Amino acid sequence: MRSLRSRTAVVAVAAGAAMAFATACGSGDNSDSGGTSASGGSTGATASKPVTLTWWHNATNDPLKSLWVKVAKDFEAQNPGVTIKVQSVQNEQFPTKIPLALQGDDPPDVYQQWGGGQQATQVQSGKVMDITDQTKSWIGDIGPIAQGWQTDGKQYGAPYSQHVVGFWYRKDLFEKAGITEPPKTLDDLNADVQKLKDAGIAPIAIGAKDRWPAAFWWEYFALRECSTDTMKQSMESQDLSDPCFIKAGQDMQKFLDTKPFQKDFEGTTAQQGAGSSAGMVANGKAAMELQGTWNPYVMSDLTDDKQLDSKLGWFAFPTTEGGAGDPHAALGGGDGFSCTTDATDACAKFLQFIDSPDVQKELVSSGATTLPVNPAAASAITKPTVKDIQGYVDETPFMQTYFDIALPTDVGQALDDAIADFTVGQGSPEDIVASVQ
Repeated sequence: MRSLRSRTAVVAVAAGAAMAFATACGSGDNSDSGGTSASGGSTGATASKPVTLTWWHNATNDPLKSLWVKVAKDFEAQNPGVTIKVQSVQNEQFPTKIPLALQGDDPPDVYQQWGGGQQATQVQSGKVMDITDQTKSWIGDIGPIAQGWQTDGKQYGAPYSQHVVGFWYRKDLFEKAGITEPPKTLDDLNADVQKLKDAGIAPIAIGAKDRWPAAFWWEYFALRECSTDTMKQSMESQDLSDPCFIKAGQDMQKFLDTKPFQKDFEGTTAQQGAGSSAGMVANGKAAMELQGTWNPYVMSDLTDDKQLDSKLGWFAFPTTEGGAGDPHAALGGGDGFSCTTDATDACAKFLQFIDSPDVQKELVSSGATTLPVNPAAASAITKPTVKDIQGYVDETPFMQTYFDIALPTDVGQALDDAIADFTVGQGSPEDIVASVQ
C-alpha cells in the first residue's frame, strides 16, 4: 500500500466532475464489525437525529485496516445514534481524491490528514472544520505534535501516530558483509555501502519511481548543512535561498556518485509489491532503506518471511562534517485525521476516541502503529528496536516536518519533483532551490 503519509498535488478539474466524483466516493461503505476496549464520550446523537460519518483512511492492509473497523464499531456502540461508514482508500490515491472531494458538495466527514502546509492548502477550500473548541479539553494531552495540525493557530485536525525517518536495515545482510555495527557518520555509511557491494548485496533500496522517497535524502542533507534557525525561517518564509541548501544538493551529488542504490532504481516503486524498495529489504534483496517508522508494517505484507521482525534493525541518519545543522536533528511527521464542515461534533469526539490511551495502546500492540502520540500509550511499546526509536525521538533537539508537508501543497510538490529529477541525474542543486523560489 503505503507510506502512512501522502504526497499531494494540485489538481484542477471542472466543478461538475469534482461534484460527481465526490458524491460517488462519499457514499462508499467498506465497514465491517468488531470491537475495541477503548472508552469514549457521548456525541449527543439520538435515535430521532442519527449521525452518520463517512471516514476515509489509507489502511488497505491488516492489522490497521481491521483495527480501524473495530475502532469505528466500538465508537458506535458507546455513542448510540452514530454510524461510521468506513472506506479504505489506497494511499497513492489521496493526492487526487481529497482535492476533488473538497471541491464537491459531499466530501467525507473524516479523512486522512498529514497537517502542515498541505492542511493549510486544504483549509482554503472552506470545507475543513475548525475543531479548536471541540478539542481544547484534550488536545494538550498528546503534546507538541498536535501543533502540526494547526493552521493560523486553529486546530483543523489531530494526529494519531508519530513518525521519524531513518534507516531500516537487515542485520543478517550486514553480518554477511562484515559490518559489525550501524554507521554513525556519512564516511561510515559510504564504507558500509562498499562492503555490501563487495559482498554482492544491493546496499540501499529506494523507490525512486514514486519520487517522494528521494526527497528524504536531500532533506536530511539540508538538516545537516543548515542551522535549526535557518531551517525554521526558511520553512516559514518558503525561501531556500540560504547557501546551505545548495550545499545540501552538492553533498547529495557526492553520495549519488558512489552508486549506492539498487540496479534500475529509477523504475522501482516504494511500497507496492515484493519488487518495491520496501519489498526488496523485506525479502533480503537489499540491505537497507531510508524510510519512515511505518516501514516494518509495510514490509510485513510484502514477504512470507515470518522472522522478518527479528532480522530488522534501525539507525538514525548519519552525522556529517562541516555543516551548521544539529547533528542529531531528525526528519519526521505523523498521521492524523481532519473533519469537514458538514460533519457534526461527533467527528471531533471520534478523533478524541482514536487518541484515547486504550485505542493508542492497541494501535501499538497490534503493530499497526510504531509510535503513539499519546504518552500514556508508551507502555505498550515492547520491541527493543521501537524503544530505541522512541528514545531517539524523545532526545532529538529538533524535528523537522517533511518539507512537502510543511510547505504549501504546490510548493512541496514542486520540491519533490525537482529532488526526484536530481536523484536520477536530471537537474542540479540550484534547480532544487529554484523549484521553491
